[in-house]
Amino acid sequence: MTTGLPMAFPAEGLPARVRVHEVGPRDGLQNEAAVVPVEVKAEFVHRLAEAGLRTVEATSFVHPKWVPQLADAERLFPAVAGLADRPGTGAVRLPVLVPNERGLDRALALGARDVAVFASATESFARANLNRTVDESLEMFAPVVARAREAGAGVRGYLSMCFGDPWEGPVPLDRVAGVCRRLLDLGCDELSLGDTIGVATPGHVTALLTALNEAGVPTGRLAVHFHDTYGQALANTLAALRHGVATVDSSAGGLGGCPYARSATGNLATEDLVWMLHGLGIDTGIDLGRLTATSVWMADRLGRPSPSRTVRALAGQDTSRDTRQGASRTPRDSHKEQ
Repeated sequence: MTTGLPMAFPAEGLPARVRVHEVGPRDGLQNEAAVVPVEVKAEFVHRLAEAGLRTVEATSFVHPKWVPQLADAERLFPAVAGLADRPGTGAVRLPVLVPNERGLDRALALGARDVAVFASATESFARANLNRTVDESLEMFAPVVARAREAGAGVRGYLSMCFGDPWEGPVPLDRVAGVCRRLLDLGCDELSLGDTIGVATPGHVTALLTALNEAGVPTGRLAVHFHDTYGQALANTLAALRHGVATVDSSAGGLGGCPYARSATGNLATEDLVWMLHGLGIDTGIDLGRLTATSVWMADRLGRPSPSRTVRALAGQDTSRDTRQGASRTPRDSHKEQ
């Protein structure tokens, strides 16, 4: 990789550090037509950890009938669980998706310390994804969240269709805010706002975050999860950063989509996100060279090139050099920490 690029030009009003919540091993690979061998998945997670990712969503404990690509959760999780016990700053959080109490039981039995539930802001997607109404799905999640917290596990709440629904069209801001409030009341530690079909625009992002704050949902409890269907994911991320959001979901190499929303294309690529964040002088702790090499490695195993523009731009260069943001970058004032 070309040394010293991107050049860092900090901007006022942005977080000093962003936590990248890597979803490639789960949200990325669940949409693959062919099942990826468990050994490849485990190495993928380990490579992401070596690239500096400190939150890597490992798998999902759903019924194999619904997501056969992740039917190997019981084999995969023990193969990567040791990453959570690495000393100091090397420890990696390994969240797993649990749709119900049976999934939670499976995850806790293997020692999972972070779990996530998956809700919807719209009735149509709740039916398609969970075969339940929004109210019924929240009722199902209530004992899952309560039991997870009793076990000492962190709980994330995903909320899909926050910005638009392929069946219902526009989604009112107050509807999204209402479901978010209910997820927090259930006991979720963090909420990830999903632009499942990639229709959000920056003004919409700002309006929704403002509406959430007005409904009593603090920005510090929020993450954003953008898809790049219309090329808006980075612009939307910047709008969220300007509002104070400091956790962003992304997928190495731009892998993923959603098996229950066919209009959903790939997630925001982690490399594209990191290039922008480092250019803004925002600390991530991620080695972009190693991350790019990991996505090139995975693309080879999937038999197709990565859709990430940053991966494609850097793939012909030496990506083994450590390009982690360090002391040589322009320092940021500590009072800007969000």
